[in-house]
Amino acid sequence: MSAITNHMPTAELQKLDSAHHMHPFTTGSELAAKGARVITRAKGVYLTDSDGVEILDAMAGLWCVNIGYGRDELAEVAARQMRELPYYNTFFQTTHVPVIALAQKLAELAPGDLNHVFFAGSGSEANDTNIRMVRTYWQMKGKPEKNILISRKNAYHGSSMGSGSLGGMSGIHAQGGLPIPNIHHINQPDWYSEGGQSTPEEFGLARAQELETAILELGEERVAAFIAEPIQGAGGVIIPPSTYWPEIQRICDKYDILLIADEVICGFGRTGNWFGSETVGIRPDIMTVAKGLSSGYVPIGGSIVSDEIASVIDSGEFNHGYTYSGHPVAAAVALENLRILEEENVVDHVRNVAGPYLKEKWESLADHPLVGEAKIEGMMGSIALTPNKATRAKFASDPGTVGYICRERCFANALVMRHVGDRMIISPPLVMRPEEIDILIERARLSLDECYEKLKEDGLLVSAS
Repeated sequence: MSAITNHMPTAELQKLDSAHHMHPFTTGSELAAKGARVITRAKGVYLTDSDGVEILDAMAGLWCVNIGYGRDELAEVAARQMRELPYYNTFFQTTHVPVIALAQKLAELAPGDLNHVFFAGSGSEANDTNIRMVRTYWQMKGKPEKNILISRKNAYHGSSMGSGSLGGMSGIHAQGGLPIPNIHHINQPDWYSEGGQSTPEEFGLARAQELETAILELGEERVAAFIAEPIQGAGGVIIPPSTYWPEIQRICDKYDILLIADEVICGFGRTGNWFGSETVGIRPDIMTVAKGLSSGYVPIGGSIVSDEIASVIDSGEFNHGYTYSGHPVAAAVALENLRILEEENVVDHVRNVAGPYLKEKWESLADHPLVGEAKIEGMMGSIALTPNKATRAKFASDPGTVGYICRERCFANALVMRHVGDRMIISPPLVMRPEEIDILIERARLSLDECYEKLKEDGLLVSAS
């Protein structure tokens, strides 16, 4: 245990890291030259690095540490389960108590008739499951040609071959032969960046109707499902206009298209309800879950499936699964995490305390000269950086140049705030208190001020032509 608290000097740790550790979504040579930030411990909403600097984590890790860091209850449950049954699979007509209990609990929490769970080790794996499941579902119903899945540009559904194909990010598609066949993408409901002169309501309706256009062009008999995040997370916290989701639901109902809600980020309280689907008012046939299911303490994911889909899939053998589907330790930890969310009224805290307070403070950042828009839903928010607030202009510099500068100022001010292009985004732990929100906003505003001064100094406060 001493290696956790008594460690080598930061420079030596960074050298070893660059020598042997390949980081996700990273240019390794650039990181080696700079040196990775070494995080050694965490408590509540704060991280501590190898130099002893305490950092407010406004991203909850990767959107996942919903109950905050350092909850001993989860560690104790994991240790107890490891001693009792550290591992057994759920293949070969076998099950175990933790996975039974977790599946039952998720069926209780999930809306509508989503009463069945196929477990995975991550959101990426769960979305890979969804591709196979919806295609198998239609095949078993005598419609094997109904195998196209429609998603959105700039969506994120994971980075494996299947889930990366479902997502609509060009950088992911540029590597490794993605997307796989029979995945189609329509435009995202990003009014601020793409809405032009239309009102948000007009724009939301038009973007939703692109789904109907795509279904008619591809053939209703060929389209299996539409997948989307209730609110796009990694794409920049894109909160769709109010007209968007009702029209999407209408179209899915009209054309008998399965609706998959990717709840990996929005689920388990992030938007002020247990699931983002409830916040935006949709009735999904499948929900993808991960991240907040265990608050990131252990890897786990899954697909929560409707009675109809489960009854069809269960009528035959579904030749699919993972070694760690329903891992007993992960299931036990997830159950304890859900207990804490329920018994400590964390979702109510988001809806009635932290969410409204953060919304008020976050939206106040819109008065900053660098901020064109400050949007938030529950405990996930974004600010669009712009050189010209009146015109919603983009910067003349390469996309992400300004966002990166702002992100670096955030880190310098002991705040984890992520950039997506030239948007800054947050997704803090759901247990954040008002006084911690004040610190978040104070550090965010300071970082914006410093970024603004640097842009002026470097001649980057210029609109794209």
